[in-house]
This record gives sequence, C-alpha cells and structure tokens, in this order.
Amino acid sequence: MEVKIGVQYAPRELVLESGQTPAEIEQIVADAIANQGTLMLTDEKGRRVIVPVSKVAYVEIAEAAPRAVGFIAR
Repeated sequence: MEVKIGVQYAPRELVLESGQTPAEIEQIVADAIANQGTLMLTDEKGRRVIVPVSKVAYVEIAEAAPRAVGFIAR
C-alpha cells in the first residue's frame, strides 16, 4: 500500500510503502486521532514515520502503482 501523509506547513507530503492492509492503516490513523498523540507508521524497509496528529492535514491510502520501465510508443 502507498500511504501519503500531508503535514501542515510542510511543502511536500510524506510518502511510504506499507505492507499493511488499508483497513489496518485506517485503524492506526483513527486511533492516533482519537488519542490526540502521534501517528506512527512503519514502511516495508522497517523505517518509522512519526508525525504529531495536530500537524496531520490528510492521509491518503492507495494501492501502490507499478512503476513503468522503458519507453512508451505513441
């Protein structure tokens, strides 16, 4: 899953690839918002992303798109 996190006052969004299901990610985000703490997610390589919930603008959860390799004829 590809997860994009918009952070207030940050020019770029945080993007990570997660092995978790969309439902699991949604539950983690909902729990973090309910507890008014921090949103903590781990990507496929084991790196952690920690964002204070008060700074989260949005969270987008989507299927990871396969990356095209090579040239496309038009």
